[in-house]
Amino acid sequence: MKQTRFALTGLAAGIALAGLATTAQAQESWTMTTTWPDNLDLIQIDRHWVELVNQLAGDELNIEFYAGGTLMPGTEVFDATETGSIQAAGDWPGYWAGRSPAFSPLATTTSLFNGVDYLNWITQWGGYDLYQEVYGQFNMVYLPYGITNNESGFRGGTPIESLADLEGKRLRLSGRDQGRVLEKLGGSQVTLAGGEIYQAIERGVVDGAEFSTPGVDYKAGFSEVADYWLTPGWHQSASVFGVMINKDAWDALSEETQETLKIAAQANMAWSLAWSEKQSTEGTAKFLEDGTTINQLSEEDLAKIQDITNEVIVQGACEDPMHAKIYHSMISYLQDYAQWRDVSVPFNMSRVTDNLPSLEDIEACMNQ
Repeated sequence: MKQTRFALTGLAAGIALAGLATTAQAQESWTMTTTWPDNLDLIQIDRHWVELVNQLAGDELNIEFYAGGTLMPGTEVFDATETGSIQAAGDWPGYWAGRSPAFSPLATTTSLFNGVDYLNWITQWGGYDLYQEVYGQFNMVYLPYGITNNESGFRGGTPIESLADLEGKRLRLSGRDQGRVLEKLGGSQVTLAGGEIYQAIERGVVDGAEFSTPGVDYKAGFSEVADYWLTPGWHQSASVFGVMINKDAWDALSEETQETLKIAAQANMAWSLAWSEKQSTEGTAKFLEDGTTINQLSEEDLAKIQDITNEVIVQGACEDPMHAKIYHSMISYLQDYAQWRDVSVPFNMSRVTDNLPSLEDIEACMNQ
């Protein structure tokens, strides 16, 4: 009897050890980088997601994370993830608009979505599937995992107080649609990497520049070179960040681990929006403490920007079917949400929904 018990105990122990060995062997190890270097605070959004995943899926997956620029230039992370040289990379979709204009609205909108709109649209109004459709063309799965509200606006060494002051100004600005709006307002778009903005303002290479939210801008040192700040940040009314994942690496994960990564991404979106707003609050206070002068555009100027934005969005939709499909989804969401939003004023979000890009014009382009 004792021998039998010993044999059963030994067998059970063997099975347990075999199970542990199988688990250890099954663990996936990923290399992940990002477009953001260590000195830009947006990297915290990437790091927070990696920490969540390593805590929640540590038995099945471990992600080794590298700051932007340490493995390769930030411009190369898209190709590296697509080909499988690395398994994952954090990004801002707008950087890839040269490959497909559809990436632009997946990253940000001009005078359209705020941060909660992106959260709503991604999680409940079909936005998530559109990210998969666009990134899927490049052998990738995409998990949106970061949202920030509207960006600061333009900073520079000379004041800009109204749209009239944009005439002839050279301004650092990212985004194709954003550049088109700026040109219609009389300014010209200058493309610069985030790390080049400080010196460009300091040396007068540009008349002004936008980059990110007040918290990120302050930590980038812009109060040292820009005395003037024009608000609001109409050019990027909100921004989305996420992780590109090589499709083969994704398919190698169990369904349970895939679901864990999705859950971590949703949690990270909520965290990032609150984190960013806290950073923006603190950053604004610090800019004012340093003597920064804030000028705000008038309601008339913002209405003009909205009119031009509506034209530019329809123009872009007529140039590319996928671009049109995404904006059609976004504007349909705004129209669907509008009634509840309007009847709950002033306790709902204050986004004006009575002057939107024409859904009919976009549909006409889609049907050509």
